[in-house]
Amino acid sequence: MCGICGIVSKDKQVSQSVIQKMASVMDYRGPDDEGYSFFGNAGLGHRRLSVIDITGGHQPMSNEDGTLFLVCNGEIYNFKQLRDLLENKGHRIKTRSDNEIILHLYEEYKTECLKYLRGMFAFGIWDNRKKTLFLARDRLGKKPLVYSLYNEDLYFASEIKALLEVNEISREIDHTAIDLYLAYQAIPSPYTVFKKIKKLPPGHFLIWNNGSIDIRRYWHIDFTKKLKLSDENQYMEAMWEKLKESTKIRMVSDVPLGAFLSGGIDSSTIVGLMSEFSDHPVKTFSVGFEESDFSELQYARVVARRFNTSHNEFIVKPDIISILPKLVWHYNEPFGDSSMVPTYYVARETRKYVTVALNGDGGDENLAGYTRYWQTQVLEKIYNIYKKNPFLRKEILKFFVRQYNRHPSSTFNRIWKWLDDVEKSGFDYAYARRLIAFSNDLKNKFYSEEMKEKVQNSDCLALVRDIWSSAGDICLLEKMLATDFNLYLPDVLMVKMDIACMANSLEARSPFLDNEFVELMASFPADLKVRRMTSKYILKRKLKGFLPEEIISRKKMGFGIPVGRWFRKELKQFVNEILLDNASLSRGYFDPQAVMKMVEDHTSGRIDHTSRIWLLIILEMWHKIFVDRKNF
Repeated sequence: MCGICGIVSKDKQVSQSVIQKMASVMDYRGPDDEGYSFFGNAGLGHRRLSVIDITGGHQPMSNEDGTLFLVCNGEIYNFKQLRDLLENKGHRIKTRSDNEIILHLYEEYKTECLKYLRGMFAFGIWDNRKKTLFLARDRLGKKPLVYSLYNEDLYFASEIKALLEVNEISREIDHTAIDLYLAYQAIPSPYTVFKKIKKLPPGHFLIWNNGSIDIRRYWHIDFTKKLKLSDENQYMEAMWEKLKESTKIRMVSDVPLGAFLSGGIDSSTIVGLMSEFSDHPVKTFSVGFEESDFSELQYARVVARRFNTSHNEFIVKPDIISILPKLVWHYNEPFGDSSMVPTYYVARETRKYVTVALNGDGGDENLAGYTRYWQTQVLEKIYNIYKKNPFLRKEILKFFVRQYNRHPSSTFNRIWKWLDDVEKSGFDYAYARRLIAFSNDLKNKFYSEEMKEKVQNSDCLALVRDIWSSAGDICLLEKMLATDFNLYLPDVLMVKMDIACMANSLEARSPFLDNEFVELMASFPADLKVRRMTSKYILKRKLKGFLPEEIISRKKMGFGIPVGRWFRKELKQFVNEILLDNASLSRGYFDPQAVMKMVEDHTSGRIDHTSRIWLLIILEMWHKIFVDRKNF
């Protein structure tokens, strides 16, 4: 993995010192090497974490005649096959680096080169003859890429903080982005927290030519094209063979390699497959908590024993105060998934032993592992009965009203709200409401009048509606999966993994997110993923005998932290200091009285505001670091 950056100008000399500063601020992404190339009105910078061809993979690298120059952050897993293809076409490849393949593919196929790449990547190619820049990001957004266009000059980098080294780029905050953050826990592409900086969305490329940019999408997940096989066993074996191949090609490395092991089905499966392909014990790494109901260490130990791994554990304690400012700085913009904390810790501990770690990310999205998938299917059945039968509709209504009056915060209340949302606005609206932390009703209570005015045209739920409307004629489950592939996966899960690992100079690889595996699973019938309220049905069936039964049948746990309890006890003073000081209450986003009441309601145990308090804490700490320029 690496950090990349660059500047291209229509008519100005590019500052070498600025590009060097852009690269240096990301030195943790590439501690092993740095390189720069300058061409008058263009310049490229690169920080390298050496994984493949340690001595020969220096960047920026050029093609045979020195007309094309590449900086890349990522790994191409099918580079050996592509090397053979290109050499047969007459290309002279100078190194063993997987990244050099991209240059020659671009020479041969131009923008069509992207369809050949199997891996994770964000790269830039400067054509010094045509004076054009080609930027591209992988299909699922595993590797980040941000840019800013200012007076026809283009600036790009792996991270926002690199662009902030450029004086010309404005730090004006985008309030619509803040509004989206409070809904989805992160800021979705193409937004960033700054108005003048954008993310290149996953599966897109950008061409800069003579001061203008052209952005196009080259890939999207398609659930409409279905694979027709004769029986369930054939689907099961097709899935398994592709997952085995995806795992095996990710074990190619010139540096030590291991795996994250949570004890869940996905990471356990990857560890099991790695053990099949390795002639020595796989190094595995887990984090847990002293609070047993949040810790999965017991399950990780079961899997470690099953596959005889070299296992390492780390306990996360409520001493996150010391690490949180560093994490907020690394994430560049507000990021509100609290599992960023244990993910950072497991990456930090893992890096002490290996440079590359495989993980189970993507299993839930490919095989419908989240409980909300089957729960929503059940609710759909209830709604269909509710809608079609006038008598039952009346009785169901009376039942839920009675239950709500008795237990206003119960499951019955949540079901009733969901039915009401579907009735009024449709399934897409109801599903979007399940995903967001601050609903429109809550925002109306919490937002200041100033904030309401600035985001009056913002519609957070439109993101989900747009995904559903463009997904094609597919079932409810597949529309939920499409939502997560286009929203949660790239903007939350991939960001969390990239930043947590790169902060520790660790490369993470995800076999479940191999593009060929993703496309295969999208082509499977939906009922092979969820059947009779059993998630990951086809995978669990295959895993019988491969994983211990207690791992297959165990209840799913999120990779969260007991932060809600900590906010009421060990971290209560920390919450008050961050959210209730004058600087925080005067930012202009929120009604101070509403914030104070929310903190009081949570710390007293009246209402659980865990996720919302976490979002506000991260937002305020981000302000202190990036706006106030405060050192913690």
